[in-house]
Amino acid sequence: MARIAGVDLPNKKRIEYGLTYIYGIGLHTSRKILDATGISYDKRVYELTEDDIAAITKEIRDNYMVEGDLRKKVAMDIKALMDLGNYRGLRHRRGLPVRGQKTKTNARTRKGKRKTVGSA
Repeated sequence: MARIAGVDLPNKKRIEYGLTYIYGIGLHTSRKILDATGISYDKRVYELTEDDIAAITKEIRDNYMVEGDLRKKVAMDIKALMDLGNYRGLRHRRGLPVRGQKTKTNARTRKGKRKTVGSA
């Protein structure tokens, strides 16, 4: 099992889809990485050589922010919005949808379990 950026990639998947298991890398970025390293999209993860893994790791380390660093940056960006007190920050602080969705009937994922008043 190949380990890249602290993530074990699934052996049987094609490498272009295997790389998407890393937080911060989608299919488009995965293909850009493979183009830069010269590795075929059709290769399976278990077919990678040590040199291939080293090339992918170097490309990711040099040009992309992934996993822990990216999670930390996203959390800090959200915290900055909340500290500023702007509209998006207030929505984050209250646990409501941030991007303009309606909340009368939906938004259960953000709002949590229904809070009923006076049901016996």
